[in-house]
Amino acid sequence: MQLNYLSYGSGEALIILHGLFGSLDNWHTLSKSFAEHYKVFSLDQRNHGRSPHSEEFNYSILVQDLLEFMEQQNIKVANILGHSMGGKVAMQFALSYPDRVAKLVIADIAPKSYPPTLIELFQTLSSIDLSRFSNRKEIDKDLAEGVKDFAVRQFILKNIYQNSEGKFSWKMNLPVIKKSYLEMSGSINLANTFSKPTLFIRGEKSSYIEDSDVSLIKSFFPFAQIVTMAKVGHWVHAENPKEFFQIVMEFLSKE
Repeated sequence: MQLNYLSYGSGEALIILHGLFGSLDNWHTLSKSFAEHYKVFSLDQRNHGRSPHSEEFNYSILVQDLLEFMEQQNIKVANILGHSMGGKVAMQFALSYPDRVAKLVIADIAPKSYPPTLIELFQTLSSIDLSRFSNRKEIDKDLAEGVKDFAVRQFILKNIYQNSEGKFSWKMNLPVIKKSYLEMSGSINLANTFSKPTLFIRGEKSSYIEDSDVSLIKSFFPFAQIVTMAKVGHWVHAENPKEFFQIVMEFLSKE
């Protein structure tokens, strides 16, 4: 699959993988900052952003997409940074192809199953006929009935575009993502270990990485460091990008 991507800078490779409902657009500012030190590749994963849609959507296929991308770009070894769903892809890739990863950065996700807390959100999104709206303000108003959090709505609205007929539509492949959601909420395939430098960054206000997860993390990523960012939730990179950048750069620049 030919994934949509943007590249920035030069030098050692750094690949960035977004989370569920995300896209490379969410990482544009940070990508430019990292590009002062690395050759950054920010990807739209399949069924997201401007990458192709497919009926297949699981961690195994996303890992193969990443491997194929590295082959296409002639990247032998890369640092990989992943947030949430992208973090699970990054972990699965590192466990499957450890020789292709130099250092691993995981943003606010653990290698475990999570309760499917987004089922109502999927129902809300699936019930909206985007083609009947004439502007984004109308969509936001309609979405607000089921999604009260303004920040979450703004994040979701980044997935909307006007198609060739001028009608609003989803960039992401919502039906397939919805159908695959229970599987994607599950654990990755925990085989092998990744015995290279690994950094887990969690948000103080987030429950995605709990203290009880540390032993699980260490059993598969024995050299893992876990850093907690104060006063932020699940979107650690968006809520305090400056601190996030500093933490990642300190980790990546260590010999």
